[in-house]
Amino acid sequence: MGKDKLRRFAEVATFANVVQLDAGLPYCGNWANGFFKNDDPLVLELACGKGEYTVNLARLFQKKNFIGIDYKGNRIWRGAKDALEQGVPNVGFLRIQIETILDYFAPGEVDEIWITFPDPQPQLSREKKRLTSPRFLEKYKQLLKPGGSVNLKTDNDDLHAYTAEKIAELNLRLHIKTEDLYHSEFADEVLSIKTYYEKKYLKENKNINYLKFSFE
Repeated sequence: MGKDKLRRFAEVATFANVVQLDAGLPYCGNWANGFFKNDDPLVLELACGKGEYTVNLARLFQKKNFIGIDYKGNRIWRGAKDALEQGVPNVGFLRIQIETILDYFAPGEVDEIWITFPDPQPQLSREKKRLTSPRFLEKYKQLLKPGGSVNLKTDNDDLHAYTAEKIAELNLRLHIKTEDLYHSEFADEVLSIKTYYEKKYLKENKNINYLKFSFE
C-alpha cells in the first residue's frame, strides 16, 4: 500500500464525521439524534467514493442529514476532509461493506438513497454484486420509510437497462427514467451535481442515465 493511502487511512480514523465498521452499530436506529444531534431526514449515498455527491447534497439541503457509505477509507478521506474544512455539519461517512447495511440502519430509518456511478459489475457471474440487483433492492425496501425513493445515476447503459428491467419485474414504482439526463427536462440543481468521474465521462461524450423509483 502506498504512503499516501496509509496516511489517509490513519488520518480518516481521527475524523469526527467518519464512523468505521463496528463503531457504527450503536447508531442503528438513532443516526439522526445520536450522530447528527437533530431529527432531520436521513439520506444515504451508497458506494460514495470520494464523497463529492454526498457533500454537495449536504450543502444544498441543510435541513437533511447525509451519510456517504463506502468501504475504502482512503476514498472517504477526501469527502470527509472537505466537509470538515468547509464546515458542512450535516454530512457523515460510514466505512462498511454495503452488504452489511441492515446491521447499521433500522427498518424505516432512511428517507432517500442515492447510487451515483457505481461499479456496473458487467459480468453475469457478478450480478449479485450490482447495487440494483434484487438482493440489494430488498435491503433498500427495508431501510426506506414509506414513500422513500432510490436514485440511480450512471454512465453505464447496461446497468441502467438492467435496473429498469428489475423495477418492472418487481412491480416497483418508477418515477423518472431518462437515458440522457442533460438533454432532458430533469436536469435540475440536484441532478446537475457532477463528480470528477462524471465530468470525465461528459468530456468523452458519454450519455448520463438516471432513474428514480420507490417500493410503493
